[in-house]
Amino acid sequence: MILPLDRFGAIIDTAAKLTWSPPQLAEAVAARTDELRRLDAGPGKVVAITHGGCAAFFADLFAVWSTGAAAACLDPALTDMERENVIAFCKPIAVLSENGITGRDAPRTIANAEDLEAPALILFTSGTTGAPKGVVLPFRAILARLALNQYEIGRATMARTLVTLPTHFGHGLIGNALTPLSAGCDIVIVPRGLSLAQTLGPLVDQHGITFLSSVPSLWQMALRMSPRPKNGTLKRVHIGSAPLSATLWSRIAEWAGVEVVNCYGITETANWIGGISSKAHAPADGLIGKPWGGTAGVRDEQGTIRTQGSGEIVVQTPSLMSGYLDRPDLTAAVLRDGWYATGDLGEVDAESNIRLTGRAKDEINRAGFKVQPAEIDMLLESHPAIAEACVFGAPDTISGEIVAAAIRLSAGAAEDAASLRDWCLKRLRREATPERWFFVDEIPKTSRGKVSRDVVRNTLIKRP
Repeated sequence: MILPLDRFGAIIDTAAKLTWSPPQLAEAVAARTDELRRLDAGPGKVVAITHGGCAAFFADLFAVWSTGAAAACLDPALTDMERENVIAFCKPIAVLSENGITGRDAPRTIANAEDLEAPALILFTSGTTGAPKGVVLPFRAILARLALNQYEIGRATMARTLVTLPTHFGHGLIGNALTPLSAGCDIVIVPRGLSLAQTLGPLVDQHGITFLSSVPSLWQMALRMSPRPKNGTLKRVHIGSAPLSATLWSRIAEWAGVEVVNCYGITETANWIGGISSKAHAPADGLIGKPWGGTAGVRDEQGTIRTQGSGEIVVQTPSLMSGYLDRPDLTAAVLRDGWYATGDLGEVDAESNIRLTGRAKDEINRAGFKVQPAEIDMLLESHPAIAEACVFGAPDTISGEIVAAAIRLSAGAAEDAASLRDWCLKRLRREATPERWFFVDEIPKTSRGKVSRDVVRNTLIKRP
């Protein structure tokens, strides 16, 4: 076990209608640990956890770590075929589900460095139907990130934390849940989805919430559906995992009445790399502030790493992964000379503040003119009639690609493609202005609350 359970906070699971004090959590962990040890779970082995978002998940996770094994946390929303594909890849010695423990044949033994470099978590970022991409985080990375997060946020701020995110990826598990829980603070787990968005303010009041972390998509709904909290317990809100426009950032700060921190993090860095508060700086598109431990730089077009300037954002951090499970090729492509290449484009200024401008793989090439869709998203979402936007490249026989936009209008808005295009042409170069417009009721998102441009593109371009 990497942390003593008697120093943890309580877990309040509203769906299960239970509250576990630290001794009760320790009792549940001990029972699960005994079962795992009978299956020979231990250092060098993997145990898969296929459920999440509940008190029992944390008992399972801490039991896995008590044996010294690595926990592979799977998205509970995977189909049976996807789940079996990931399990076949990581070859666990056991699978923990909401129905109990199942032993597996032919388990793998993963590289087992001593002490803090031993693998602790395997989190999957892609490849549930093809070749999985599993991020291996050692105990060193998790402990470093927890300590840095706790230093930046403060224990008093996290006294009662609302868990709004899934527990199978870094933001939800490490940032939203383990950071406060391991600091001796209580976490409150509630059902996610529409009901959370509709009742966010009352939930904050009901449970005396002081802190929560979240994704922009939750706020796209909550600002429309939920009354504001009234009791004044909330102290700080984090937002991450997807780009946050200055407009939405400002609206959230007004709703919450407290500082709202735009955070930047990646699974490969065990959650947040850094962030900036609305109290320290006026909300601005792409601004994510200074690193929380470690160093940020940029790699320019010549491949040179600089401490300031424009290019691909690269980072050095004590919370860095050890690599991708069984994929040395992928690992070598992003880990070079101690730097992790994020794939995000941006700028680092003389004060080490980071501003993101887009993602390399999302770049639209319109007859040689390069467009970063994330920047256009943020501009569009500043329009009072637009609730949400997703810009993407659409194939074109002449230009190769043109700029397209999926738009969810605000309630009662009556804008159309012509009026929005005219509005954009006053603010954008013609080459960056969307030429195709799709008006939708909802923009599809992943279970992590991220917009997938590929999914949006593949869904909409099929339309006549």
